Amino acid sequence: MKNNRRSFIKKLGVAGATAAIIPSVFASEGKPLNFLNRIETKRNTKPIAIALIGAGGMGVADTNTALQHDNINLLAVCDLYEGRLEESKERWGSDLFLTKKYEDILKRDDIDAVIIGTPDHWHKKISIDALKAGKHVYCEKPMVHSIEEGHEVIKAWEKSGRIFMVGSQGLSSLGNEKAKQLLEAGAIGEINYAEGFWARNSPLGAWQYPIPNDASQETVDWKKFIEPTTKRPFDEDRFFRWRNYTDYGTGMSGDLFVHLFSSLHFITGSYGPNKVAATGGLRYWKDGREVPDVLMGMFDYPDTDNHPAFNLSLRCNFVDGTSGSTYLKIVGSKGSMDVTWDDVMLKQNTASNDNDPFTAEKASEESMTRSDRKKILPPSNTFYEAERGYKGAHYDHFANFFHAIRTGGTVVEDPVFGFRAAAPALLCNDSYRQNKFIQWDPEQMKIV
Repeated sequence: MKNNRRSFIKKLGVAGATAAIIPSVFASEGKPLNFLNRIETKRNTKPIAIALIGAGGMGVADTNTALQHDNINLLAVCDLYEGRLEESKERWGSDLFLTKKYEDILKRDDIDAVIIGTPDHWHKKISIDALKAGKHVYCEKPMVHSIEEGHEVIKAWEKSGRIFMVGSQGLSSLGNEKAKQLLEAGAIGEINYAEGFWARNSPLGAWQYPIPNDASQETVDWKKFIEPTTKRPFDEDRFFRWRNYTDYGTGMSGDLFVHLFSSLHFITGSYGPNKVAATGGLRYWKDGREVPDVLMGMFDYPDTDNHPAFNLSLRCNFVDGTSGSTYLKIVGSKGSMDVTWDDVMLKQNTASNDNDPFTAEKASEESMTRSDRKKILPPSNTFYEAERGYKGAHYDHFANFFHAIRTGGTVVEDPVFGFRAAAPALLCNDSYRQNKFIQWDPEQMKIV
């Protein structure tokens, strides 16, 4: 085992907060329920002026969460659809500066940071332009639309001296932080396997987003929307349901696998897999989309200083008759963890089960077989749950972002981390389309 695999959990830089465990127990005789909370300390609350670029569902959710924090002021909103600009005035105030040109926002000296909630194909361009304009950036995941764009964003960030946060908010969750602590403390032994599942069973969950009645070339700047991609006539489905099309979105893996990669890499300290394979198909939502609605990925993770070699399996299903579920399971030599953003179920094979009649009967037969016959031991379960009133991973992610801006600190998901989470997700798409395994160098972040 590498020397630092059991190193103690590092401080994360979440604003004035750490994960506190009441109590911290690994043994089977511990209490079955433990609460996760945050210890609040005095914060730097220097005012920060923000702007939103891309006022769709995720951009609105990001902005609403950001505004829950003290002294965060929204000054401007950019979107290519007039209806969203009008909604922004109703939602956040009539004094907002509204525009269809994000460049107008970047020219303003009174804006400190931008939230980029656009479709994926605009992430790289707007991120780099914002950094060059001296703005701090919160960019939704995945950080980029293609593998080729990753290093461009990283270089622009390193040159800028600004804070850049990628929006896979689960990284700042109590659940992920506790899972990281448990793994580093040896609670499940050495990791050898992990799996994740993200399932949905609804039109909205499958990206059939509503299309406004007034959608037209008069209300939508279609020319700007397709500027970095293939030129084609106005298509309201492509604009409002962009995740279904490869010119603009990154499919199931870019939307959902990237969350699972982000959590796994944070918990394990991993840089990512070195082999990627994916398969799937379009099973139900045959509405003209160009991406599958069932996708499975398989990944080999190499032996590193932070973890031994292990395998990962990810699944996504948009026609899940069980009504959908989401989880990340991490399996080790001594137990496993089921991890969500709000809780962790730790299962350990350390308990005896003297009350099992079958086991008792077999024990009585030991003298007739071998004295070294081992027993089957059931797992002991310890459940860690966020305390009531927990504001959630999304809130904490922005807390980390704003704290870093105010103090010149660091964030939990900078562009290097963000690209290492996005890359294997994007490679899933390539593997699916090309029907082949893909070799990846997770340390140098390049295709082999």
